[in-house]
Amino acid sequence: MKLPRITLLATLLLTAPAAAQLQIAPPVTTPSAPAEKLKPKPPAAAKKKEAAPAPKPSASPKPALPATVIPAPATDTPGVDLVYGAYQRGQYKTAFELATERAKAGDPKAMTMLGELYSNAMGIRRDYAKALEWYKRASDAGDREAMFAQAMLRMSGRGGPVDKGEAVKLMASSAKLGEPKAAYNLALLYLDGQTLPQDVKRSAELLRQAADAGLPEAQYALATFYKEGTGVPKDAERAVRLLQAASLADNVDAEVEYAIAMFNGTGTPKNQPAAVALLRKASRQGSAIAQNRLAWVLINGMGATADKIEGFKWHLVAKTAGKGDPDLDKQFSDLPAEDRAKAEAAARKWLGTK
Repeated sequence: MKLPRITLLATLLLTAPAAAQLQIAPPVTTPSAPAEKLKPKPPAAAKKKEAAPAPKPSASPKPALPATVIPAPATDTPGVDLVYGAYQRGQYKTAFELATERAKAGDPKAMTMLGELYSNAMGIRRDYAKALEWYKRASDAGDREAMFAQAMLRMSGRGGPVDKGEAVKLMASSAKLGEPKAAYNLALLYLDGQTLPQDVKRSAELLRQAADAGLPEAQYALATFYKEGTGVPKDAERAVRLLQAASLADNVDAEVEYAIAMFNGTGTPKNQPAAVALLRKASRQGSAIAQNRLAWVLINGMGATADKIEGFKWHLVAKTAGKGDPDLDKQFSDLPAEDRAKAEAAARKWLGTK
């Protein structure tokens, strides 16, 4: 069975970015671009997504878990509003003090906030054991975000021993209550087939739940399911709609795949100028696949005005990220020395090695 590569939202497994196929037919005088297809995802694979600095925590360095997104509390709980407001502004010490007071009064959202602050070292020294304690109290009170956060700690063994069975139960409870990140990660466990028996149809159902809730990673993953016919019937048009939605949320892998679909007219009307624009965006965001594809279209003038200097700049940049291309290397060697020097200088400037 052919399984697509998808991107993990949380720290469960390890994977590389998905590859994509750009079916561009260059002029007869130039070699054709190599086809790069979505390859089956190895059983233990997924790309780690980490957390972001204030005001919205996301990329916390290892070993911190990704920040749990806590929804704004109801307007009839002004104490919690103050907690969340301080959190959003990056005033973590204030958030900690206010949340402690509310948590003592039994507020589950404040308990989840304390778990978040302890887990990600925000305004307080990192303490996974205390984070786990607060997440558990909030989970017992029915908070779905706390259930997901506790599941991730149980899965990784932070704050206590590894307990994958308990982690799966918490994740399932959180997903049942509508938490999209829990549904997404549970889908990956069903796809992986190690912690849970492999069930691609159940995986697709959970991905659909998370995608419908607007989670870009799930939208991209479900798009690959529809593209490959994994757990669902093949449907190129539906795949493209999902890729478009994820692209609008700045999911880089989805941007690359959506650009390729538009370039080739697969599941959507052909729109090469829009495709090239999206490849430019993904290239600037660091996608080596997009950089390689953008190099081809610029060097060969396909869907855009030919610009060999800019095209070979992106080829050289992609090459440093492991996306070398022998055909483009040959074309590069045939350039006049002055043009090669310009492309190399542009690549060095982009890479910050000038």
